[in-house]
Amino acid sequence: MAELIYRDEGYELVGAAMKVFNELGFGYQEKYYYRGYKNALLNLGYKVTEQLWTPLILAGKSIGGYYIDFLAEKGNARIVLELKVANAVYPQHIRQVYGYLKSNKIKLGIVIVFSKNGIISKRIVN
Repeated sequence: MAELIYRDEGYELVGAAMKVFNELGFGYQEKYYYRGYKNALLNLGYKVTEQLWTPLILAGKSIGGYYIDFLAEKGNARIVLELKVANAVYPQHIRQVYGYLKSNKIKLGIVIVFSKNGIISKRIVN
């Protein structure tokens, strides 16, 4: 079995989401989980860039762009984090994060879903 990319950081980041969920519970808008999660990341010593604008370039020209929820950095690890309030991780969430990874040449992204049944996470590797 291949080694997981940024294994320890990945577990730490998902664990932080679980702590936020355990304190807040379910039923809030995404912005409140976002704010709580940002504080949790900072408390864990991550450098956090939020709402990172990333242009989409085709043939040397920008054809649009998007905002990444968080880029968390610690040591050599650079991880894209996308938060959702939903019932599951859906294919469009995976495609969205994969696009972020490709555009920014980042190895790992994690979709974190705050659901009525708890935290659901999915690692996406570029």
